[in-house]
Amino acid sequence: METFVHTSMELYVIAVVKQKRMEKGYSQKVLANMLHVSPGFIGDVENPEYRAKYNLNHLNALAGIFGCSPRDFLPEKML
Repeated sequence: METFVHTSMELYVIAVVKQKRMEKGYSQKVLANMLHVSPGFIGDVENPEYRAKYNLNHLNALAGIFGCSPRDFLPEKML
């Protein structure tokens, strides 16, 4: 099996979404239902061994779920 490596930007976004998910007390399954993705998608995104990641449409929807701006998922400066 080939090892996949996320970019530092992808890892940052994934970490921010996970932190917000945990702060709200949402399980991966609950967030998946709110985001209208398969139950395993969030787990795949949060597992660094899988290629799954959030796209811009996901970030826009997540901003609505968490009541924030899509910009809140991005770093202030280039990584």
